[in-house]
Amino acid sequence: MTALAGTEHHPNARATLGAALAPGGHASHAYLFHGPSGSGKRTAARAFAAELLADGAPDPDGVRSRVQHGTHPDLTWVTPSGAHEMLVGDIEEPVVAAAAMTPFEAARRVFVIERADTLIDQAANKMLKTLEEPAPFVHIVLLSDRLAEVLPTIRSRCQLVRFDALSAEQLAERVGRHGIPPEQARACARLALGDGERALELALGDGPALRAGGERFARAALAGEVGAAKPWSELLAVKRRRGEDAVAALEAQLAEELEVVSRRERRRLENEYAERIRRTRRRVETGALDLGLQIASLWFRDVACLVWSTPELLHHTDRVDALQQDADGRNAQRLRAAVELVEETRRRLRSNVTEELALETLAYRLEALLS
Repeated sequence: MTALAGTEHHPNARATLGAALAPGGHASHAYLFHGPSGSGKRTAARAFAAELLADGAPDPDGVRSRVQHGTHPDLTWVTPSGAHEMLVGDIEEPVVAAAAMTPFEAARRVFVIERADTLIDQAANKMLKTLEEPAPFVHIVLLSDRLAEVLPTIRSRCQLVRFDALSAEQLAERVGRHGIPPEQARACARLALGDGERALELALGDGPALRAGGERFARAALAGEVGAAKPWSELLAVKRRRGEDAVAALEAQLAEELEVVSRRERRRLENEYAERIRRTRRRVETGALDLGLQIASLWFRDVACLVWSTPELLHHTDRVDALQQDADGRNAQRLRAAVELVEETRRRLRSNVTEELALETLAYRLEALLS
């Protein structure tokens, strides 16, 4: 059998999943695919589910096609509905209750749960019995970008499948397929810190504007121009655009569903979508600010690398001249402290803080530190 899609650069995953699908192999009831975002976990999970459900089917290619299109009745794909958490409602009916029901047409049922590290304790407790004593036809695949944050009670009941971070060269090649110039693609790949999704996010759409906003946020503090430049404004503008786009997409989806439900069901559906829209907007907007601050943090780090005469470690590889300007006469230890301040704010953004005030406060603290 050829390697599963998504495992081409991951020997551990290729060997583990290949053995499970080989003739005479035995697929575990629970797997935990872990590794950086964009490394191929989601692609591999869908391909693995397709092979499990196609096994013994009269039309295996038809099964694989329906799995790829998300229309196979024995595949359940779960994503968190909370802004930053997997809630009980995400798990209880779609997974725990459904796992007790026999398959619709295949010999198996497959459940894929994204961002398993965001399971709140109550949701994880709901999952435990299913993980400990699953029906023989059930296979559960959990995905996580942060293995250390997956609850030990969940982690210990799964077979771990590692997906390594792609190299900067591999990520740059992937970004370059979208028509991005090589030098920009290389910089986006390095700035993403091994995260394939973030590399593309920085290169496409409003990613360049977000990257420019993060850079300007850092440079305004270095230049002592925070009061005049108000560098948080650009990051907030990109954040708002992304939130509005996410809301528009969900509202369009709601409109489609309202056309085919009864009048009695309309209110329930509208209420469900209102909550989903609120949480999705929060998640998307926080993610945009987090990435913008990551860019600012790496700018301070890169300036420190030039102060320390280690240009080979740069991430903003297409902005060397600007970095060198900022490095002249700088104190590396203060730059390191600036990185820590930015990272502290990134952590705070996960809680219920006033984002504009948090960014403004950070900018003035950085200016005071670096002046």
